[in-house]
Amino acid sequence: MLKKISATDISLGMFVQGMEGSWLTHPFWRSRFVLTDPADVAALKASKVPAVWIDVSKGCDLPAPASAASQEPGLPGAGPEAATPVTPPLRAPRAHLEDELGRAAEVLQQSRQAMTALFNEARLGKAIDPEKCLPVVEEVTASLSRNPSAFLSLARLKTRDDYTYMHSVAVCGLMVALARHLGLADTEVREAGLAGLLHDVGKMQMPLEVLNKPGALTDTEFGVMRGHPERGFEMLKEGGRVPDAALDVCLHHHEKMDGTGYPYGLAGGQISRLARMGAICDVYDAITSMRPYKAPWNPADAIQRMSQWKGHFDGDLFSAFVTSIGIYPTGTLVRLQSGRLAVVVDQNPGSLVKPRVRVFFSTRSNMPIPLQMLDLSAPGATDRIVRSEANEDWRFPHLDQLWRQAPLP
Repeated sequence: MLKKISATDISLGMFVQGMEGSWLTHPFWRSRFVLTDPADVAALKASKVPAVWIDVSKGCDLPAPASAASQEPGLPGAGPEAATPVTPPLRAPRAHLEDELGRAAEVLQQSRQAMTALFNEARLGKAIDPEKCLPVVEEVTASLSRNPSAFLSLARLKTRDDYTYMHSVAVCGLMVALARHLGLADTEVREAGLAGLLHDVGKMQMPLEVLNKPGALTDTEFGVMRGHPERGFEMLKEGGRVPDAALDVCLHHHEKMDGTGYPYGLAGGQISRLARMGAICDVYDAITSMRPYKAPWNPADAIQRMSQWKGHFDGDLFSAFVTSIGIYPTGTLVRLQSGRLAVVVDQNPGSLVKPRVRVFFSTRSNMPIPLQMLDLSAPGATDRIVRSEANEDWRFPHLDQLWRQAPLP
């Protein structure tokens, strides 16, 4: 049951279903959550939010009014010290990838529809309303909280036709995952997600024949495309409601640490941390996705290649990024010490080099073998990953289907 209360009356254990006022003014990246941290209670009470909606079926309610008898001095039960303490609900444990895939797919479909509508409006010259991005940022973040591998891995599986829209959704997820791994405040996590959604909005003003060209761009065409950060910045600025952080990432996500990027050739500390994060997330998703003019790279291979691009990325942020998605991201083809090939199914947060994998091929017999789920971090596990493999060398046609299957009995 929903109940509207003053923000000053909130307390630990309540389930916040929604907050009145603009989401850009409240101190959280989400609007539906259980209050388990006293700091969150203090932040909400100190914010400009006038009232909140709580769901008493999912959390605590306002305390019942004390009876007249219990208010008489000296009687048992009088005073706040006599109240029964309420233990707030615990945060949900990390879900297995198999359990989150369906929900993540729904989030991606809803996000695709929202971003298609938003970008079409931008193509028509309409101002961007950041409020319309709230459901996308919130649902993406919720899926990542349950299991980051599910959303990030499915977001990588784009088609050539929807690349422009879904690239922005994927970068939103990568930015949120990295921001949370870095321990940024909720407001910064929210801004990172919003920046990811809007970083490429300037492409909506690029000629369609250039944007969707199936082959490599000419120098002239590339020069046209290089104008999308500035055009996007102008579009967002005209609306007057987009946070400065998102404007900054839109304008500077193609800058490089050594000063060879564009549009301004900024270097090192001239580039904000959020824009440096955006540069990493933008490139990773681009090179691991099916694009109009290029086939995707293996996720682990992409990380390896990016690590060798000296002067391109912030080294510390890149290391944090790798940790946030895994050294062997979900979907990576790997060779095990036993000589078997497997595809990475899910990460083990406690051990980046020991994910859960699905074994399916023997390099010794050069033949498929019965599918087997293997947790490399489990006690007694004797096999280990030797290296990642490029599927270009093996040409397995259904690699993505292997990691998306339901758990084996």
